[in-house]
Amino acid sequence: MAKNVYETLLILDSNKYARDPGGVAAALNGLVEAIDGTVLASRLWMEQRLAYPMDGHQKGTYWLLYFEAEGSRLTELDRAFTLHEGIIREMTLRIDPRLVEPMLANARGEYRAGDETEDGDAAAEGDAASSESTEPAASAAE
Repeated sequence: MAKNVYETLLILDSNKYARDPGGVAAALNGLVEAIDGTVLASRLWMEQRLAYPMDGHQKGTYWLLYFEAEGSRLTELDRAFTLHEGIIREMTLRIDPRLVEPMLANARGEYRAGDETEDGDAAAEGDAASSESTEPAASAAE
């Protein structure tokens, strides 16, 4: 069966994460590996106050997890996330194959070489456009 790439956003119990950040990350990776999945990227996203209390928690730690696995095994993973005491909520989405590389590069903090050139060219074009717009105004005033 074909494997797909998935993105999971987890809201973790901030107190349990603060006590053992490395252990929580290893446990999440272990849950994915238990369903014969491959973790592609796993990182802390942010920690913030929740919009409303969830299971008595006022604050949550958001964790992003990108992995490759068979779709038929996702129910097992969902069950494992539900039973894990450090996870408050989770949401898993399948990533379109065309978006896998850019999303993984962003999650890892990597930048593609082509992105820098495009940004530089756009900035140079913007500078050229602003200088062109001021020159005719100056000649018209003379």
